[in-house]
Amino acid sequence: MLLIKQATKSFLVVRSSLRFKSFSRCLSSMASKHVKATIHHDKIIKSPQDKRQYRGLELNNGLKVMMISDPDTDKSAAAMDINIGSMSDPWELPGLAHFCEHMLFLGTKKYEQENEYNKFLNENGGSSNAYTSGEHTNFYFDVAPDNLAGALDRFAQFFLGPLFTPSATEREINAVNSENDKNLQSDPWRLHQLDRSLAKPDHDYIKFGTGNKDSLDTIPKSKGLDVREELLKFHSKYYSSNIMALSILGKESLDELSDLVAPLLADVINKNTSVPEWKEHPYGPEQCKTICYAVPVKDVRNLSMSWSIPDLHPYYASNPGHYLGHLVGHEGPGSLLSELKAKGWVNTLCGGQSSGAKGFMFFKVDVDLTEEGIEHLDDIVTLTYQYVNLLRKAGPQEWIFKECQDLSAMTFRFKDKEKPRNYVSGLSGSLHDFPMTETLSGPYLLTEFRPDLINMILEKITPDNMRIGVIGKKFQDRVNQKEKWYGTEYQVEEIPDVKLKYWGSCSLNDKLALPVRNEFIPTVFDLTPREVDPSPLPEMVKDSALTRLWFKQDDTFLLPKACINFEISSPMAYSDPTNCNMTNLFVTLFKDALNEYAYDAELAGLHYDLNCTIYGMSLAVGGYNEKQDVLLRKIMEKLTSFKVDPKRFAIFKEMYARSMRNFQAEQPHRHAIYYTNILMSEVKWTNEELMQALEDITVEKLQAFIPDLLSKLYLEGLIYGNFTKQKALEVTTMIEDILQKQSGTRSLLPSQKKHFRELQLPDGCYYVCEENNQVHKSSSIEIYYQCGVQLTDTNMLLELFIQIIGEPCFDILRTKEQLGYIVFSGIRRTSGVQGMRIIVQSDRKPQYVENRVEAFLQSMDAYINDMTEESFQKHVTALAAKRLEKPKKISGQQSRYWGEIVSQQFNFDRDDIEVAYLRGIKKSDVYNFYKEHICVGAPRRHKLSVHVMSTAEGNGSPDSQDSDSTPDSLASTPELPPPIIVRDIADFKRDMALFPLPKPYIDLQKARSKL
Repeated sequence: MLLIKQATKSFLVVRSSLRFKSFSRCLSSMASKHVKATIHHDKIIKSPQDKRQYRGLELNNGLKVMMISDPDTDKSAAAMDINIGSMSDPWELPGLAHFCEHMLFLGTKKYEQENEYNKFLNENGGSSNAYTSGEHTNFYFDVAPDNLAGALDRFAQFFLGPLFTPSATEREINAVNSENDKNLQSDPWRLHQLDRSLAKPDHDYIKFGTGNKDSLDTIPKSKGLDVREELLKFHSKYYSSNIMALSILGKESLDELSDLVAPLLADVINKNTSVPEWKEHPYGPEQCKTICYAVPVKDVRNLSMSWSIPDLHPYYASNPGHYLGHLVGHEGPGSLLSELKAKGWVNTLCGGQSSGAKGFMFFKVDVDLTEEGIEHLDDIVTLTYQYVNLLRKAGPQEWIFKECQDLSAMTFRFKDKEKPRNYVSGLSGSLHDFPMTETLSGPYLLTEFRPDLINMILEKITPDNMRIGVIGKKFQDRVNQKEKWYGTEYQVEEIPDVKLKYWGSCSLNDKLALPVRNEFIPTVFDLTPREVDPSPLPEMVKDSALTRLWFKQDDTFLLPKACINFEISSPMAYSDPTNCNMTNLFVTLFKDALNEYAYDAELAGLHYDLNCTIYGMSLAVGGYNEKQDVLLRKIMEKLTSFKVDPKRFAIFKEMYARSMRNFQAEQPHRHAIYYTNILMSEVKWTNEELMQALEDITVEKLQAFIPDLLSKLYLEGLIYGNFTKQKALEVTTMIEDILQKQSGTRSLLPSQKKHFRELQLPDGCYYVCEENNQVHKSSSIEIYYQCGVQLTDTNMLLELFIQIIGEPCFDILRTKEQLGYIVFSGIRRTSGVQGMRIIVQSDRKPQYVENRVEAFLQSMDAYINDMTEESFQKHVTALAAKRLEKPKKISGQQSRYWGEIVSQQFNFDRDDIEVAYLRGIKKSDVYNFYKEHICVGAPRRHKLSVHVMSTAEGNGSPDSQDSDSTPDSLASTPELPPPIIVRDIADFKRDMALFPLPKPYIDLQKARSKL
């Protein structure tokens, strides 16, 4: 697998806007009075399939702008990328760039109210987010198209006049600290910072980018530093127009977008700030030729090899790092991964170039390790160098480059649309990295074959330029140091010269080979013949005792792509914990065995997945449609003739057990969600039950189970995309034939086609389930207010209620009361039943947090009652805009249709139907819903609260843990009835009734009669 860089993101929350048509006209008339763009770029290279219009601007103040006109868009969006990140933090204030990102959301000189920006977005169907990485700070939002002007005005003030008020500064430090606390026991964060901490002590790469209360408050104060003053200095110094890039997408014309942007951003000051460049690599000779042993929180085992290489970005037209990553990360026969798996040492491998910062990069090979593999570290490194030697001997192959070139060009040509806010966020960063005209094409189109650059990188992949990192619990007795910010235990040792010399002179390995030509690369991109009188929605085209098939020919995206989904149901799959385990092992081993064959298909844009469900297995195939039936046939033939490999069985059984044990180290809010699901589900096996049942499973038992599992099935499928009805039926028949001939598959009895239901909480109830988390410092709660079976009216009342309270919930509980970084309010839907959920992860006691949630909900009585009709209608319009936003990809539309089939509700036109009902809802309807289902004392209130209490060392703060009193400035907690404590989950579930399943929206009998 190619190594992909993951940006560190600081998540803020979705919020929204007002109507500002008059403001938009005002800006347009003012545009001539403001500084105009000095340079226009109209010849932006774009995909032939892309119907949007693009124009690049460079304003007089140096700010770059990419404008995208899309008259059909159902969301407008904009993003600003500042080419400065945490590597530019002052040494005495680690985390300042990230903290600055947080603070810009909390009031500006023009819009002083702290939540004005998010409130505006929330009221106008929008959302916002931001992230800080080593070199970039990126802010982005989306909004209903008519409200782009108002949203952009508020957004622009981040870069013109932030307030950084003392009170917000003090409070938001707690939010940054809570965000950091969330990551303290996360192995990816811990190991990322450990790797950085081992760089040269004076290199900016070593800095702690997130920040915490110590780095942003306690330590600076002890040195006489005023953090607010330092924030103002940082913003003044680095938020300079000449290193900013804006990307904006709207329904307006390019001229109108230009008139909108220019007056708002022309006043951003150009301080002539230079973008930092690090010509010296963070790891020099003293840091190389070392091996670092580290102890993880979870029981995971990994080996990482890293080599320092130059910054390859200037060579994007040839992308030599991609060429080598394609080969080193290949997973087909003869690959490095193939041989490592054959030895039983690893299961996965990621290899390729990895971004560092401007001026330096890395080439990395990362593998997971089996129990046997962690004893063969030197042998794994040896095999890696043997593969590198193969590449040196073979030399750069132009046919391989051409294959990579063709695949990248194909991806660009048929690139799916993205969600507007994700699209503009990525493009705003690309404006710094590529010439304006190549901002879209630069990451994809390869135009030069440069063997010299490929060889240059190969020359860097040597033992003298290597660093090794190994993580595993087995090194607990070996480590003797702790990383400063996360406390990761580690030990660094020099690699003996004898090993370095051996790796530097190791021979070739005849089991390693270059990949063969990829036969899955599609050559036919024609659209299939159009169906006569096509249905606007999926229609049932087959219904037998064995199979029900739904079909819809795509008439929206018009790409040579399709999606195939099948639910393969068997009552055996989830009948008890043993069968559940065996189904999971079967699926995992199957995917492992098919990996070499399917990897070429994945490279060629044709992918598949097979997953376990509570009803059996779910099979999905998607991508370019030309060779989907070839891949699908291979999957079914392998599935029905599968033989368990005893060696791989042992490896995956151990890995499966570890994954369940490692759940203990998941975030506390994940535990709260897990226990809520256990409590509310008719049948759901716990990790403890699964672990106990796993012990007795053998190769022989699993092999005997597979034909039994496949002997009686029911298939329900959906084929959507560039297919004809006849082709869809042929593919389905092929699946049936293989199952029947290879496995003797027969159909299930109607009574065996069971769907599980959700427990029905009684009126007026209040249950509390208390659990512990021994790993994280934070505690968590999930409060679930069950509202009943999904119906059009209750669906919309619940969604509108959530829309109305969403922004104040975040603003009050997260920003003002500082309960924790993770604050979420939303809808929980499962088994046809729905309700409101509120999740908070906090360093405070769960009961205190619950009391504050109840105080917030109590305050919503007056909030809704006093809401003006104008404000209420804004929320109706905002929710309608969210619900009517169309999927941007074939796979997105497929997911919506498939969700209706999996839920057995079949309301394929749900959005239009429910929005039509939404538009008729009155404020009094929402208020009555709140009084009936949500508020304290509501006659149909059904409340379940899960408390996950931290028992880890250092949990919480003394002030927050010991104080259950409410500050005078906050709303008082309403008097709650005493809860019923759930002491035994089985007893709790035994006494509960079950909700009925919702009735299908369409008449299935009538649909059958049309076949």
